This record gives sequence, C-alpha cells and structure tokens, in this order.
Amino acid sequence: MACFIVPATEAVIVTAAALIVKHTGTKRAQTGVNNGVSNASHEKQGFARRLFWLAGMLWGGVALLAFEHLWHGEITPFFPFLTAATEGAAAVSEMLHEMATVGVGMAILVTVVWAVMVAVSYAIEKRPVPQNAAEKA
Repeated sequence: MACFIVPATEAVIVTAAALIVKHTGTKRAQTGVNNGVSNASHEKQGFARRLFWLAGMLWGGVALLAFEHLWHGEITPFFPFLTAATEGAAAVSEMLHEMATVGVGMAILVTVVWAVMVAVSYAIEKRPVPQNAAEKA
C-alpha cells in the first residue's frame, strides 16, 4: 500500500546529501581551499557521483512502485492520498506494517546493491594499468 514511502524518504535524503557533497567539493576546488591538493576535491566529486547513482536507483524504484500502486487504485488524487488511510485503524496498521517490513527491506536491498557497485567501481579504479594497455593508448 505505502511501501514506496520508505525508499522515497531515503531518496530525498540521499539526493540532498549528494548535492551537498557535490557543492562543497566544487566550492573547495574553486576557492583553492585544498592547499594545493586537488585529489580531495576529485574524491568528493567521485563520491557525489556515486551518491547520485544511489539516488537514481531509489527514485527509479519509487516511480515504478508509485505507478504500480496507482494502477491498483491504492493511491488517490485527493487527501489522504492512500486508500488505506481512509479505511480505518486496521488498514492503517496494515499499511504501517508493510512500510516497516517491505519498504525498509527494499530500501536496505537497494542500498546494499549500491554499496557493492561502489566497492567494485573503486576496485576497478585502483587496479594498476598494464604496461601493454598504456603503450597502445
């Protein structure tokens, strides 16, 4: 019924964090606060880019889930927007249980998949370049 609200909340927080990290990294690069070390700014920009990966994954899942709930008539265009909120205490209890189990589970799963993606991307970036490939380029 409302399982997409939990990943949507995480998506809002991650998007805000990514924008803050990107902004502080850009600001430091422009003002030269890095004391001649541009690697820190590059690392922040890389991490901000990876946070945007997570935000994109979350927003995509939220959009699909919201559409699915809309398709099945569980979301209405008028307040309180969720049909379970108008059906009484039992339906609200069921909705909150679904948010606590399914919604949190989906948010954790997406975050774990993103963490694996980040670990793999860092491992690929840190891998030494073979001499043959460097000469061909």
